[in-house]
Amino acid sequence: MLKAAEYSNFGVPVISVGEIQSGYLLISDRTPKVSDSTKKRLPQFVLKAGDIVFGRKGAINRNAIVGEDQAGWFLGSDGIRLRLSDDIDSVFVSYQFRSSAVGKWLLQNSSGSIMPSLNQKILDRLPIWLPNTGEQQKIAAVLSAFDAKIDCNNRINAELEAMAKTLYDYWFVQFDFPDQNGRPYKSSGGKMVYNPTLKREIPAGWEDSSILAVADLLGGGTPTKKKPEYWNGAIPFFTPTDADGSIYKFATADYITEEGLRKSSTKLFGKNTVFITARGSVGKLVLAGVDMAMNQSCYALQAKSGISHTYLFFLTRELIHHLEVKSSGSVFNSIVSNDIEFTKLAIPDTAVVERFAAVVESAFQRIANNTLENQHLTQLRDWLLPMLMNGQVTVE
Repeated sequence: MLKAAEYSNFGVPVISVGEIQSGYLLISDRTPKVSDSTKKRLPQFVLKAGDIVFGRKGAINRNAIVGEDQAGWFLGSDGIRLRLSDDIDSVFVSYQFRSSAVGKWLLQNSSGSIMPSLNQKILDRLPIWLPNTGEQQKIAAVLSAFDAKIDCNNRINAELEAMAKTLYDYWFVQFDFPDQNGRPYKSSGGKMVYNPTLKREIPAGWEDSSILAVADLLGGGTPTKKKPEYWNGAIPFFTPTDADGSIYKFATADYITEEGLRKSSTKLFGKNTVFITARGSVGKLVLAGVDMAMNQSCYALQAKSGISHTYLFFLTRELIHHLEVKSSGSVFNSIVSNDIEFTKLAIPDTAVVERFAAVVESAFQRIANNTLENQHLTQLRDWLLPMLMNGQVTVE
């Protein structure tokens, strides 16, 4: 059994229910790790390529297949591993487990009256369709082609985001934005002034202020669940569970109607609004890809005139970092409006912001385009999935 003292800041990720997404493993800076010595002590929990993992509680209808680059990762105590024989294509089985029919079966046959729970005995009873190995591989290849393109887009997005963040840090954290001669400001001897509020030097002409100097802060709300006519409409309704690591969000788990929007405290927030998750998964950021509403567990920041959403996104990330550092030694489990309103940051003149936006906005637009393409690819894959699994569509 894994002991609490064996968690480490170094080593391989520990895969628990929070890391298990629909078909893939999502690792964050909050994912715990274990060292090689723990892996040697508990080899039965070391994952191999092709293993299929489930969470024991909560989102039990999600499963992920372990990739070649994830072999050697460690299964946490709230995970279940399925290791198939060599004559069964694990990719095919993983896709079948992701079908709506299997997801429904798992929820119906799970234990626990409040939170659905999964165990090995339940998985042993799960009925699955196993055509011949060749057919399994053909179906897996078709569905994998969608995921390969989605993964490619995700990797491009990650690289574009990393490049934009590097530039932001260079300009607004290290203060080496281009001066009038195109040289790095601070490194080239640009005038720096000590700021007693921030307790550090900042470029001359910059100010200490809250993020509200460049954005408006707004809250959300939730239409009552007692009115069915408020729900299942056409308006995306953002909540913390929709924050999945992507910069942009175009679709949400829940949708509300125009009536639900009018008769509740939520609002319609425009494209490129920055959403901050304030409870639950605290401190995650998302840009609205389309107009959408938001619940009360989040805050919205809308850029003021002349301020780019690209700059606001990274400034908000810097704000979250300040709040995390401030809460060091205590639990960072919520953000309140005062945290946003009274945390001081170094705010540049708008000319620097405009020059930054001119460089990175095209990268953000490409990220948005890739994210939207991934949404369409996911919808097409999920539309094909049940038909491939029940023989309605065959692969030649």
